[in-house]
Order: sequence, then C-alpha cells, then structure tokens
Amino acid sequence: MKKITLLVHFISLPLLNQAQCAMCRTQVKNNVSHGETTLAEGLNNGIMFLFFTPYAVVFLMIFLWYRYSKVNNRKISLIERLKKGISK
Repeated sequence: MKKITLLVHFISLPLLNQAQCAMCRTQVKNNVSHGETTLAEGLNNGIMFLFFTPYAVVFLMIFLWYRYSKVNNRKISLIERLKKGISK
C-alpha cells in the first residue's frame, strides 16, 4: 500500500508543477518589465532545486545499490570460503 501511495504522489507532482507554469511566467514578465527581479530570482532558485532533486535521488539509488552489492559480495565470498573449508 505504501508503494502505491508513493507512486501516485510522484506521478501527481509534475501535474501540479505544470499547472502553475503559465501563471508564473506571466507574473515574472510583469515584474521584470517593472524592474523588480526578486521574483525571477526566486523562481530560478526553485527551478534549480527541481533540477537538482532527480539527480540527488538517482545518486542515492546508485550509492545504496553499490553499498548493498558490496555487502552482499562479502557474504557470498564468506560462504564460498566456508564451503571450500568444509569440503577439504
């Protein structure tokens, strides 16, 4: 159940972000044309955060996979050494 909830949550996030795109673009154009750039800077920071998050998730997945495979390989090599010791 947790996996389904998490999947639905991640699928719905892009829909929420796309819904605000037109409003944000119009607001930034109006503010920049009047000389106010704070909103544009905040929006750029938000976009950078949105770009960074998927890379961080992928990096975390690769790191955890590497760590798990390293531990698993140690267990397998220990089992193989024990089997060789028993068979001698």
